[in-house]
Amino acid sequence: MQISFFEEFPNDKTLNKLNLINFPTKLYLADYNMESYKQYKKELQNKYKNVKEVIWWPLLNEYEGYWLSPWSKRRALLRLFHSLLNEKVSILWDAEFPRKRSLIYWNFFKYFKNKKLIKSFFKKYQGQIYTAEYFTDGSLMKKFQEFNCLSFNPKKYNNTKIKMMYSSMSSWLTENIIRDEIKSYKKEYGDKFFIGLGVLDVGINNNEKIITSENLERDIRICKELGVKEIVIYRLSGLNKEYLKVIKKFT
Repeated sequence: MQISFFEEFPNDKTLNKLNLINFPTKLYLADYNMESYKQYKKELQNKYKNVKEVIWWPLLNEYEGYWLSPWSKRRALLRLFHSLLNEKVSILWDAEFPRKRSLIYWNFFKYFKNKKLIKSFFKKYQGQIYTAEYFTDGSLMKKFQEFNCLSFNPKKYNNTKIKMMYSSMSSWLTENIIRDEIKSYKKEYGDKFFIGLGVLDVGINNNEKIITSENLERDIRICKELGVKEIVIYRLSGLNKEYLKVIKKFT
């Protein structure tokens, strides 16, 4: 099982955590523009030979939505797609409601045009697309997500799903629910389905509940037992010796 990491705020301090890792890994690296990402990628892969791949996680400005959805500013989506026009780099599409919730109201009349634009991009883009998606149970909620471009079907778009199963933030995620949902996704999408675990450190909202090492071990063990091809841990900056001790049991 591949063990990878998200990093939302790359800088010298957060990326120095790669010095703790001596096993092959992948990094999903957030950045606002392509050129900055490419520079990070070059430097990291020269310095850390065990970093197999650095995937670009594009972000928008907060007033544009930050995450990617039909409620994001249309101009921001067009800017992103233009930057990827002649590229084949692997990207992480973070499919979440806009950080600035008022955009759901203000972009109401551009919602359907943006949906069409996003779906067209997914079908045409030549690089690999990973989609970070909310982890939910219940068929109604899953249909809601897919309708609103918060979830994408790999059979239709050839993306790879990464379901953000952050058990420290969701008290309803019992072990039975986790197992049942993973089995269902795994049966439906096979190796086009990964799991996001965490959280080890807070994100942009600065209110996330941090996972215990015991629960991290439980979640990794479940994923391994159920044959999940890759887990992606949020986020690299929170890695410490205690978490590392747990992770190394599975490498």
